[in-house]
Formats: sequence, C-alpha cells, structure tokens
Amino acid sequence: MEAKATAKYVRMNPRKVRFVLQTIKGKYAQDAMNMLRIIPNHAADEIANVLRSAMANAVTNHGMSGEYLKVAGSFVDPGPTQKRVQPRAQGRAYRILKRTSHITIIVEEGTPPPVTGAKELALKRRGPKPPLLAAIASPEVIEETPVAETVDTVEEVAPETTEATSETVATTEDAPVNTEGQG
Repeated sequence: MEAKATAKYVRMNPRKVRFVLQTIKGKYAQDAMNMLRIIPNHAADEIANVLRSAMANAVTNHGMSGEYLKVAGSFVDPGPTQKRVQPRAQGRAYRILKRTSHITIIVEEGTPPPVTGAKELALKRRGPKPPLLAAIASPEVIEETPVAETVDTVEEVAPETTEATSETVATTEDAPVNTEGQG
C-alpha cells in the first residue's frame, strides 16, 4: 500500500528540483526529512512540505505506521511556463521563461531496520575500540610486582600507612623555619 502527495505549480525549475529529489529516493521518510533540513537548496523546503504531506496522508488515510515509511518514488513534472519579455538594445526583446513544477512523492510502509546493539553499531562505524592506556602496563611494572606478594586485606596495609604518615609529620616538624624576609 502506498500514499502520495503532489504540489502543483511550484515556481521552480524542474531540473533544479530533480537534483534534490534524487538524494531522498529510497530512504526512510524520517531520514529524508533530516536530509532536507540541511540541504542548502530552495527546492528542499518545497520537497519537505510535499514529503510531510505524503507522510500525513499515509498515516491518516491509509492507517500506515509513521515510523517505517519509505520514499518509494519521487518525481517532478514540468508545469506551465510563464513567458515574459526583457527589453534589449535597438528595440529587440529577449524571452524570459519562468518555469513551474509539479512535485510528486510516493511513500510506502517499509520494513523496520535491523536491530543491532550499540557496540556492534560502533564497531561498524569506526572499527575495534583501542585499549585503554591504564590497561597497558609496561613489562617492568609486571616483573616488579609478583602475584604471590599482593596484599589481600585492608588490616595488613593499615600499620604500614600509619608509620609512613608519622615519618612525614616528623620530618616536617624538624625542618627549620625561615623567618627572614617576612615582614
């Protein structure tokens, strides 16, 4: 099942509209709307309006799910051309053609995209994650700390830390204080 929307007599050259329509063909409707927001072309605004209308038609008139709508087809037909005259030198006149377009977008209900985990998605984007710097230990550190001598409880560590703090306090109290130059 599909739904469509058409904007007629849009004052834009069909050739210029076609460039933008080619970028959204086959994409999910939400992705196409996001793309149209950032495309720096005047036709993108008109195409976004037509796409928004086609999505609304699909949801309200045909009962489709708005999440998985895909742009099945998009095309532009030339509308009537307004002919104007530009005066030129020596009594001549050049013809100005102001072209119009009929923009049509067809949406259909697509399948949901495959669900992947965040880690799998990240791996696809940038490759495997590099190891943390803290996890990389130099060979010297590994050789200096044997596994058998590691401390398992906090009680064994507590007496050593108290001795270290008392030594540091003793050294700071014994240090001479320089009072010259303060005033």
